[in-house]
Amino acid sequence: MAESRPDPDALLARVQAEESRAERGKLKIFFGAAPGVGKTYTMLEAGRKVAKEGVDVLVGYLEPHVRPETQALLMGLDVLGRRTIEYRGTRLLEFNLEAALAAHPQLILVDELAHTNAPGVTHTKRWQDVERLRQAGIDVYTTLNVQHLESLNDVVAQITGVIVRETVPDVIFDTADEIELVDLPPDDLIERLREGKVYLPDQASRAIESFFKKGNLIALRELALRRVAERVNAQMQDYRSLHAVARTWPTSERLLVSVSPSPHSARLVRATRRMATTLRAPWLAVYVETAPSARLSQEDADRVGQTLHMAEELGAETATISGTHLVDELLDYARRRNVTKIVVGKPQRPRWQEWLSGSVVYELTRKCGDIDVYVISGDVDEPVKPRQRAAPPPWNPLAYLGALLTVTACTGAGWLMQDRFALANIIMVYLLGVISVAAQFGRGPSILASILGVAAFDFFFVPPTMTFAVSDTQYLLTFAVMLTTGLVISTLTAHVRFQAQSARMREERTAALYAMSRGLVEATTAQALVDLAVKHIAEVFDGEVFLLFPDPSRRGPVTIAPVPSAASLATLTDHDLGVAQWVFDNGERAGRGTDTLPSATSLFVPLRSRGAIVGILGIRPRATVRPLLFSSEQIRLLETFAGQVALAAERIRSAQDAQRAKLQAEAERLRSSLLSAVSHDLRTPLAAIAGASSTLVDDSGLDTNTRHELAESIFEEAERLNRLVVNLLDMTRLDAGALQVRKEWQVVEEVVGVVLNRLSRRLQRYHVVTRLPGDLPLVPFDPLLIQQVLTNLLENAMRCTPEGGEILLSAEVVEKDVQIDVADRGLGLVPGEEEHIFEKFYRSVRSTTGTGVGLGLTICRGIVELHGGRIWARNRPDGGACFSFTLPRGEAPPLVRADGPVAP
Repeated sequence: MAESRPDPDALLARVQAEESRAERGKLKIFFGAAPGVGKTYTMLEAGRKVAKEGVDVLVGYLEPHVRPETQALLMGLDVLGRRTIEYRGTRLLEFNLEAALAAHPQLILVDELAHTNAPGVTHTKRWQDVERLRQAGIDVYTTLNVQHLESLNDVVAQITGVIVRETVPDVIFDTADEIELVDLPPDDLIERLREGKVYLPDQASRAIESFFKKGNLIALRELALRRVAERVNAQMQDYRSLHAVARTWPTSERLLVSVSPSPHSARLVRATRRMATTLRAPWLAVYVETAPSARLSQEDADRVGQTLHMAEELGAETATISGTHLVDELLDYARRRNVTKIVVGKPQRPRWQEWLSGSVVYELTRKCGDIDVYVISGDVDEPVKPRQRAAPPPWNPLAYLGALLTVTACTGAGWLMQDRFALANIIMVYLLGVISVAAQFGRGPSILASILGVAAFDFFFVPPTMTFAVSDTQYLLTFAVMLTTGLVISTLTAHVRFQAQSARMREERTAALYAMSRGLVEATTAQALVDLAVKHIAEVFDGEVFLLFPDPSRRGPVTIAPVPSAASLATLTDHDLGVAQWVFDNGERAGRGTDTLPSATSLFVPLRSRGAIVGILGIRPRATVRPLLFSSEQIRLLETFAGQVALAAERIRSAQDAQRAKLQAEAERLRSSLLSAVSHDLRTPLAAIAGASSTLVDDSGLDTNTRHELAESIFEEAERLNRLVVNLLDMTRLDAGALQVRKEWQVVEEVVGVVLNRLSRRLQRYHVVTRLPGDLPLVPFDPLLIQQVLTNLLENAMRCTPEGGEILLSAEVVEKDVQIDVADRGLGLVPGEEEHIFEKFYRSVRSTTGTGVGLGLTICRGIVELHGGRIWARNRPDGGACFSFTLPRGEAPPLVRADGPVAP
């Protein structure tokens, strides 16, 4: 087995992947074609085997099978208790994930990976439970049927007529550490069904007539075998790549057809398609881009693109690779992809041309090694139009003049060197000139420099000089070597220039894709997304780019509309919009350069995210003289761009939906809080007013004191109701920005006195302490609004303070502000509640009463901030809470003369 040194980058990536996998638990899936093949039985046998080796094994969940042989395997194994879920009057038994994580065994057995959990369980799907176990470092054995794989869901439905609702993402299957196929022939499985070893007799008879038909079982068995074979093949490819295995391992057939600009290439592709169908093997269509192919005529370049596109439509995987030698690049790619057969066309050139420039078929058969080469003529159909030769590159007289001047300079240098150096050194000077011409001007001028250099060396330096005669025949070999070396150097230089150009183009595309991906991460609006995508895609494809998204303003069927962009220079026609709508509805690319609606002026590709079409990407070429034809590599690049844009669009839409949902939830929360609070706080005073007033109306024998008490109660409750309505109105005015502040120079003591007098009847139940220094300055504020702030703070203190408790109201000068404090002797604030206490409808959990809408403190904060101050809350060291706010002192107050006029 021929192995070479593995790729260091691939080896490093493999090591990093293994390190990340080592931190997770391992997953082994017992995979079968249908229920009843013995997956659970095999899983239990494997669990018992590792348990005998000393591994801590726990049976996490097992389907309640009635098979005695399966139940017998549970003996001796620890079984985890199930979690009971009450759902719609039914008790459901589910896997207990929390108990499994707490037990943390080395290995846990969880049956039925595709199961959907009952509502109320941590995760919706059982495979999510399994992933959580693996994240905790627990190994998992589980079972899975082929019909539960997401990618095969439609295929199974088409075969059996049954739509399977419970599916598992293919990535779970693909990243599993081990897959064990549990297989049983269809006849044996049907026999087990009839014996009642899978379902109860009544269920078994119905199953045999529907899902478990023999034809269905054969098809499901083939799907299971193929899916496991694909996984094994992927593992084999990874091994070959990791160990740099150069030889082909013919474990399965894989065909490769070489695409060329020849008119017969389409025949070759169709013939390869028939071979692949016969062999039931995957196939690839590959075009190798070399330096000569870079000078293809436009017709040949378009033909290559059409042929690759046709191969894609026929089911091939297409690729365009670049290199200096067609055969070597083709074989290297074939070995990397483990190709077993290469299909090429019969040579069409005359024999003498193959002698001069070489034969691809001969060289391919000589170097192919263990790969089979098929040389065929393809289909025999109508005559094809002969190829048009590519137009020669434009003749640049300055380049050839540069070659002539370079040879002249080399001759001058050699003339100065001939007396001191041997002729071999002068030859080196001419070769150096050829290299410089090849690097500077290209292949044609370098060939001219090679020929002129040989002629100049012969004429000026080889005896007899000044003639082209050669006296010594050994110089003929020198001339031949000089000319051959010059031609080889010029050819190699041309190849290097081509490789550099190809690498530069790939680097530019990769850089554009990276730049766009990085920019899309930061895009937060649809317009920013459009501008960024249009800019980068237009640079790569040299065309005008359009992005179209569903138009939410139109009713009826989902329609799309272009998003304005400064980078888009043209307007889409109605026909183009119709093509774009077709792409959106069908999810396939169409338009210019395709076989679908090719009359459009632009090419449109769908923006696909999570299986849904979120928009359309359109591109229009700047040149309109020929059809727009992209190579398969360009199409893949364009679809990569489209995928990035689709993910970004989906992310932005999800973020906007989340923001709208958050605002809607917040509005609903505020609405519910407002309704619950207002309904309670409105009903209480209204009930008190109604009760007191009805007593006064109905009972005329009340004494004077009772009547006074009832009237006082009516007054207090009406005043309370009035404050509630005022708070609601003020909150509305604050939110609308309609609250006006009319500042006047005021005495703080007067405002405090007005508020205390207004609340005197209610404050009688508390011990109120006021500390107001006599030297408090005048402060500019709106007296009515600050009165409301003090009223709300004192009412809040009364709600939090038990009767007879102390309420402290104080004021002091703090730097350029006057600070006013209202403190109570209640239970204080819960830690972290200091900021939330000022939010709308928030009521402290330590409030001694259930009254209050939760707007008073919010209004206080709004009024204080309108005055340019700030408000905050804190707990007092000796118990209770203190609410403080500041009012800016402003400039010096005006002076009032004794005779009346006011002077500043």
